Amino acid sequence: MQRKSLYQDIRKIREDMTQPEIIYEDEAILVCHKPAGVATQTKRLGQKDMESILKNYIVGKKRVEGSTQPPYIGIVHRLDQPVEGVMVYAKTPQAAAKLTAQIKNRFVGKHYYALVQLPEGKHSMEEIGLTEKGVLENEIVFDAKKNISSITSQKTKNTKHALLNYEVVAQKGQKVLLDITLHTGRHHQIRVQLAYAGIPIVGDVKYGNCPAEQLGLCSYRITFTHPITGRKMDYKIMPENEKIRMLLETVKSA
Repeated sequence: MQRKSLYQDIRKIREDMTQPEIIYEDEAILVCHKPAGVATQTKRLGQKDMESILKNYIVGKKRVEGSTQPPYIGIVHRLDQPVEGVMVYAKTPQAAAKLTAQIKNRFVGKHYYALVQLPEGKHSMEEIGLTEKGVLENEIVFDAKKNISSITSQKTKNTKHALLNYEVVAQKGQKVLLDITLHTGRHHQIRVQLAYAGIPIVGDVKYGNCPAEQLGLCSYRITFTHPITGRKMDYKIMPENEKIRMLLETVKSA
């Protein structure tokens, strides 16, 4: 009995670790904090993703309310599986269509913290030819078979324009915390652009050849217009990543 209880406790802890925090909810939308390690959507059998987790959450609420209406979750934007961050989901097809249009027209504000690693022997952005505040603009090509993006110098029908602004927030040793405003939502955009610029994200094995650890990337703020009321919505979260939090604390205490 004690062993069974222990297994139940461990399973409950694991489930709690992957449960998103619901920040805001009404009849049309749901805003939540996606944990790192949880996919936005997946076809892998037995793997939890945000879509299934939120559908189960809505089903539970409807049972309490006595409703039998099937749950609807509209995915209007995505975050990579290892990335944590604030996300908005639609609860009706109408809300999904309007939010998708906002994203397509770049009316949704997306802001990230990126913890990057300076090259060995370098101690400032200036030493690698980057300013403390600037713009990264590249052409990106996506290889679907390998699920990887890369920077190319030539613009073709297969490339996508990638644009972001960055600003240094804090630095400790060779680790630098950047505040990033994303203007285009390309596949792995922030990761590939920063790695190409010579400042790969901490923990990014795929693009930065970094030691494996929690990816130092968090979508900490999102702004958009409510698809029904037209009200301006603005939501921020505090990253769970301890290394990012530590650098943010140095800014607060300064």
